[in-house]
Amino acid sequence: MITETSQQLICPQHIINLQVSNALYEDSLVFPDYTANLVEDNIVSATITAKEGLILCGKQWVNQAFLTSDKCATILWNFNDGDSIKSGTIICQIVAKARSILTSERTALNFLQTLSGTATTVKKYVDATASTKVKIMDTRKTIPGLRYAQKYAVSTAGGYNQRVGLYDGVLIKENHIASCGGIKKALQQAFLNTPKHIPIQIEVENTAQLSEALDNGAKLILLDNMNPTQIKECVSITNGRAELEASGNIDLTNVLEYAQTGVNRISIGGLTKNITAIDLSLRIYSSSLNHGLC
Repeated sequence: MITETSQQLICPQHIINLQVSNALYEDSLVFPDYTANLVEDNIVSATITAKEGLILCGKQWVNQAFLTSDKCATILWNFNDGDSIKSGTIICQIVAKARSILTSERTALNFLQTLSGTATTVKKYVDATASTKVKIMDTRKTIPGLRYAQKYAVSTAGGYNQRVGLYDGVLIKENHIASCGGIKKALQQAFLNTPKHIPIQIEVENTAQLSEALDNGAKLILLDNMNPTQIKECVSITNGRAELEASGNIDLTNVLEYAQTGVNRISIGGLTKNITAIDLSLRIYSSSLNHGLC
């Protein structure tokens, strides 16, 4: 289970396997790679090179992509996930059958460029607020099918994970409040029906709702779409009685201003949904006599 205090998510191997197999299936379905079949299936070497600066993320997905096509493939990494890499740097070398590299190339690069793009974005926010104690947090606004992978990328770059799904945290939003008949009733139901180890958070939109939430035992409160002045007032009203999180309309241009309000956490959907993929290049450059351990 992931909580808001997780700092390094470990993505289960079976999830990585499933994500990679689904991605490879999109390319091959039940048919062979007719283009790869044009070449001799020799053992070759290839490299993946960064074409721009990045925070690396996605090694396990790359490994699985190539090993699925060739169980004897060898992937030699020059860096670890979380490392900062300059443009023009060789990230890794692959030694495998030519056809397996060609078939797996796009799947491997898709994962590496997407997860590195996520990590690179997160690192910018973490660096921008380094002078404060605020936690930069993700949301459930992730690319479908890549929830665990992107949350792993967030934690790799120094960000923090919110709940992974609907099962490891309660977030009472405006529609829940309306359906329950108000903040007090919503919190009462949450405290009554939620296991003790599951965090309970409630969203408020103004200081009146904040006071009501505090008066009814809320210890984790999301301040929705408030400006920095409003958040400072909420911090003053709360006076340490609950942990406060700011969310809504926050980006790199204003994240430090929000962090300096004294809020504990800032959650940003754009960390995982507004992703610019990193530019990478894979090139086959030679035949090889040594092929893994098989």
